Amino acid sequence: MLYPDANSWRTAPRKSVMFFGMSGLGKTHVSKMLVQQGGWFHYSVDYRIGTSGMYGHIKDNLIAHAMREPFLRDMLRADAIYLEPNVHDHDLSAVAAYLGKPGNPELGGLPVAEYTRRQSQFREAEIAALVDTAAFMARAQELYGYPHFICDTGGSICEWIDPQDAQDPLLEQLSQQCLPVWIKGTQAHSEDLIRRFDRAPKPMAYHPEFLARVWTQYLSENNMQEGDVNPDAFIRWTYAQALAHRQPRYAAMARSGITVTAEEMHAATTSAAFDDLVASKL
Repeated sequence: MLYPDANSWRTAPRKSVMFFGMSGLGKTHVSKMLVQQGGWFHYSVDYRIGTSGMYGHIKDNLIAHAMREPFLRDMLRADAIYLEPNVHDHDLSAVAAYLGKPGNPELGGLPVAEYTRRQSQFREAEIAALVDTAAFMARAQELYGYPHFICDTGGSICEWIDPQDAQDPLLEQLSQQCLPVWIKGTQAHSEDLIRRFDRAPKPMAYHPEFLARVWTQYLSENNMQEGDVNPDAFIRWTYAQALAHRQPRYAAMARSGITVTAEEMHAATTSAAFDDLVASKL
């Protein structure tokens, strides 16, 4: 482990952590608190995905939609206008809109083959963004002078890592650079996240084997063909299964680092309290 005990953490001149866990449990919230208190650089993997790995795909999709409208098509061909995605670390609507949802096109759905292709693009982009952690850590310290570093990961990190493999190359690389910190939610948190998702369903990224399994199961259980599927109904149904699917994967990843509960993390409202919390888990 990068910090084998509490003393090594407390005395480290440069601290680095990698937050992971379900979306909505406070990874970005605590990251911004640490940044505001000074000395910490916040590397958002989601933001990197949207502004690097997925940027070209998103832009091309915007142009493809604009080209369906004659006026915009003529303006684009004349180079009179340009389209650019606007990605924020707190709002990934551009990325989510591109990923889309599978099902009936009249309800905004994508053909499952196209949906799967975009999922594959996202997987490649997220892995690349995670690999970029070392480069951004070096920039944060050498270029900007930040001693401490946060890698704020997306909820789907556990889909691309094999947590049962103690020598998984991506997890091993990240663990050498940052202390993995699992922000663990309770069953109540999961139920709340499901309710929130049900009110406003959004695209998700899934392991290809998991996606293939739940898609086949959904069609079978509902006696449907691809074009019959209500996209929102499918991703609502899938979300609860995804949370259950991810929990043991997060737990296995946490063996390379520490586990804190969402309540403990929310209670750490200062950088000193955060240091104490991490030290208490080592």
